[in-house]
Amino acid sequence: MSAPPRTPAPARTGYARLFSVPEFRAVFAAHLLSMLGVIVSEIALSVLVYDLTRSALLSALTFALGFLPHAVGGTLLAPVADRFPARRVLVTCDLVCAGCVALMTTPGTGTGTLLALRCCLAVVAPVFAGTRMATLADVLGDGDLFVLSRSLLRIVAQSTLLVGYGLGGLLLAAVRPRHALLITVGTFLASATLLRLGTRRRPARTRSADTPSAGLGVLLADRRIRVLLLLFWIPAMFSVVPEALAAPYADVLGAGPTGLGLLMCALPVGTVAGELYAGARLRPVARERIALPLLCLALLPYAGYALRPGLPLSLLLLLLSGAGSAYTLGIDQWFVRAVPEELRGRAMTVLSAGLMTVQGVGMALAGVAAEIAGVRTAVAGAGVLGALSCCGLALEARSTESRDGAAPHMTGG
Repeated sequence: MSAPPRTPAPARTGYARLFSVPEFRAVFAAHLLSMLGVIVSEIALSVLVYDLTRSALLSALTFALGFLPHAVGGTLLAPVADRFPARRVLVTCDLVCAGCVALMTTPGTGTGTLLALRCCLAVVAPVFAGTRMATLADVLGDGDLFVLSRSLLRIVAQSTLLVGYGLGGLLLAAVRPRHALLITVGTFLASATLLRLGTRRRPARTRSADTPSAGLGVLLADRRIRVLLLLFWIPAMFSVVPEALAAPYADVLGAGPTGLGLLMCALPVGTVAGELYAGARLRPVARERIALPLLCLALLPYAGYALRPGLPLSLLLLLLSGAGSAYTLGIDQWFVRAVPEELRGRAMTVLSAGLMTVQGVGMALAGVAAEIAGVRTAVAGAGVLGALSCCGLALEARSTESRDGAAPHMTGG
C-alpha cells in the first residue's frame, strides 16, 4: 500500500518570511542588542551625571544629546555608508560605541567627558542605522520583504522602549550606574560579533570621493526624494508633542505616576498595533494605496485634546494616532525605489539623522508652545498644524508618484 502523499508545509507569510533569511536573523538580533544597550546607557548615564552634579538640567541634557548630534553625523558622515563595505562600517560603528561606553565606566571620568562621549554615540548612530537599512535592502531586495524588515525593526524599537526603560530602572536599583554601563559595552560587542559572523562581505556601493555636501546635494536635488524625506520627517516632528508634554499633562489631569506611564505607553502601543496589522494583513499594493490618506489623518486625533478629555479618552486618541503611523510602510517602499542603489546608504543615513533631529526640535517647540498656550492647546495645535502640513505633503507626493511606481491609484488588495 503506497504511502499517502505528503502535504507541503504552508509557506510563511507576513513577518515570518523574514526569519527564513539567515542574514536578516543576524541583523535582527544585533538590532535588539544595540537597542537594549542604548536604552540602558541612556538611563545609567543620566543617573551617573545627576549623581556627579546634582543638576537636573545636566541629567536631562544627557537625553537631549541623544537627538541633536544626529544632524552632524548624518551630514558629515553620510557618504561613509556607501564608500566602504557595509559590514565593515557596521562592525566599526559598534566597536566605536563599545569603546565610548567603556571610557564612561572609567572611575574619575568627569561630567564634560561623559557628555562628549554621549555626543560621539549620537554622531555614529545615524551612520549605523543608515548602513543597516541599506544592507537589508541588499539582503532582502527592494520589495515587500525590505518594507516588512523596516516595519519589524520599528516595532522592536518601540517595544524595547516600553520594556527597556522599566528593566533599566530595575537594573539601577541593583547595581551602580558605571556597572550598568558595562552591560552596554557587552551588548555592543555582541552586536559587532553577530554582524561580523552573520552577514557576508559586500563591496562598497561607490568608490567616489565626493564631499558630504555633494552627496547630500545629489539626494536633495531630486524632487521625489525630497518630498519622501519630508513625509518621514514632518509628521515625526509633530507626533512627539504628547510624549514631550506627558508629564505636565498627567499633572493637569491629576493622573499621578500611573497615568503618566499610561500616557507614555499609549502612542507606542498604537504604533506597534498599526504596523503589525498593516504588515501582516495587507498586501503591498494596499499599503501603498492607504499611505497618503493615513498620513493626512494620523495626527488629527491630537486635535481632540481641545475638548479637554479625561485620561481614558486621551489614551484612546493617542492609540488612534499611533495606529495611523502604518502609513510608513507604503512610504518605505516608495523611498527605496526612488533612491539610486549607489546612494542608498547615505540616503538611509540622512533619513535616520533627520528623524532624530526633527524629533528633538519637535520636543523643544512643544515645551515653548505649552509655556505660552498651555499643554492641551499645544497638543491640539500640533494635531491641526501637523495634519495641514501632511495634507500639503500628500499633494506634493501625489504629483511625483509616477517617478517610482507608487500605487495609490491601483486596484486590488
